[in-house]
Amino acid sequence: MSNFPNAKTVGDAVPQVTFRTRENGEWKDVSTNDIFAGKRVVVFALPGAFTPTCSSTHLPGYMIKSQEVKGLGVDDIYCLSVNDSFVMNAWAKDQGVTDELKVIPDGNGEFSEGMGFLVGKEDLGFGKRSWRYSMVVNDGVIEKTFVEPGEPGDPFKVSDVDTMLGYLKEAKVAA
Repeated sequence: MSNFPNAKTVGDAVPQVTFRTRENGEWKDVSTNDIFAGKRVVVFALPGAFTPTCSSTHLPGYMIKSQEVKGLGVDDIYCLSVNDSFVMNAWAKDQGVTDELKVIPDGNGEFSEGMGFLVGKEDLGFGKRSWRYSMVVNDGVIEKTFVEPGEPGDPFKVSDVDTMLGYLKEAKVAA
């Protein structure tokens, strides 16, 4: 993670932010506490809704195996991206997301910046976006992270659902 010198890691608390979401046509503020307090949560973050790897592999993988993930002591699964709530909700609808996981819009990139993973994707016309990673958060504290290597392009090697499942199974055996 040398490419991310300010990145939060195991044992750190997640950033305290308020996400501006839309639910049933109304604005609803959702805090970091609302998502993480008293729960064990898996978050996978990605560069953008409707983008190729995110839509073809990353999100669908977590959707398909969501029950397996939750069966290993996980309360909720969140997909986070630096997109606004309108985009995230439209993408969730397009992808057929139901209650198995939730999307969370980091519209201003505040959570991603606080995590140390806000990166410039101006070369693609994306502006600032989240680096691709996944993590387990236990009551607001990072238990484990899987951060894609800091290399050009959009690496997708370790933040996938199978890597997460491997960790969750090992953690359950060790407990």
